[in-house]
Amino acid sequence: MFDRSTGGALTPLSVVIDQVLGPVRALIEGRPTLMFGTNSYLGLNFEESCVEAATEALRRFGAGSTASRVASGNQKLHVDLEKAVAALYGRSDAIVFSTGFMANLGAIGGLVREGDAIALDAHCHASIFDACRLSGAKVATFRHNDAADLQRVMAASGVAPARTLVVTEGVYSVLGDVADLPAIVAVTRGSGAVLLVDEAHSLGLYGAHARGVAEAQGVEDDVDVIVGTFSKSVGVVGGYCVTSDRAFRTLRFAARPYLYTASLPPPVVAAAHRAIDLIRDDASRRDKAWRNARAFHAGLVALGLPPSAPPGPVGAVRMPGIKPGLDMWRALLTAGVYVNMLIPPATPNGEVVLRYSVSAAHEPEDIETALAVIGRSARAVGIPLREPAPAGA
Repeated sequence: MFDRSTGGALTPLSVVIDQVLGPVRALIEGRPTLMFGTNSYLGLNFEESCVEAATEALRRFGAGSTASRVASGNQKLHVDLEKAVAALYGRSDAIVFSTGFMANLGAIGGLVREGDAIALDAHCHASIFDACRLSGAKVATFRHNDAADLQRVMAASGVAPARTLVVTEGVYSVLGDVADLPAIVAVTRGSGAVLLVDEAHSLGLYGAHARGVAEAQGVEDDVDVIVGTFSKSVGVVGGYCVTSDRAFRTLRFAARPYLYTASLPPPVVAAAHRAIDLIRDDASRRDKAWRNARAFHAGLVALGLPPSAPPGPVGAVRMPGIKPGLDMWRALLTAGVYVNMLIPPATPNGEVVLRYSVSAAHEPEDIETALAVIGRSARAVGIPLREPAPAGA
């Protein structure tokens, strides 16, 4: 339970959750703890109908699939889930992977080969960087959310746009900022380049139909492939990619993580399908998640700890270094509030941040309690607080 290299002091790598009590509550070190770092944005991992669907599937189909989708692991449950995901996005095809990480490995690795080029945003997730490095393609990053730099990178690659894959995210998971997809699309549209957007942190929260940032920003038709995960809003594990481009239908047979990994266990598939239905049909959780996100963001600003991005389901507060960040993280955990501490190389620009996520399962009193703890802890460990900007500034 303890990291002995730090004299027994608790670290983010050694913390153990003794018992999960709900989507936003747990016991850690024997203490009741409010969870503000779970990514359970809609609280669906404890939604009764999702648990019932998983339980029924466990009884009927067993605990595991025991094979990949191209062997005996291609069950009707998997096919039905793919149809539900495709229908949610209004796309013709969907592929389900065993993790979100594998979805990026499979989609990117299946789309490009040696001689092609990839241009990816510098703040993309590690799974995207790993997929690009393994692909054999020529890889270059463009400055975060900088469409002009994307254009420069594409021109400098020496590879035709028609053989170029551009990769961005909808919501960036470290700082919680949102992609400027219209500007990216202005570069890729009509050039022949393929645009892939990872909507892992935006599914269920952004857009009129909760499909993500591309929908919210009105550019869905200009995004060729969308990748996402079931481990955030959906509340289980797994990943997917969707497309309507007929040329990409062979992707299923080129994606090695799909071909060579055991398919998702039936209980997970059943719970995911039920969660997708709820995301499609019931906006109440999304609305509550946004109310909570705005309230938490406003509270942090009032404390003098402004987040690094506008209100959203995930955000981060910059720390003045690793030691102050660790001191603050430990103070919060000791007081019963869990957040994520992120350090380089997991963070951009060498920053140290405390990342939080807000859920529809949080109640107003949870947010009030957490903010009070954050304020006391910051003062106790000497984290600098900023004066809130004057109204209208």
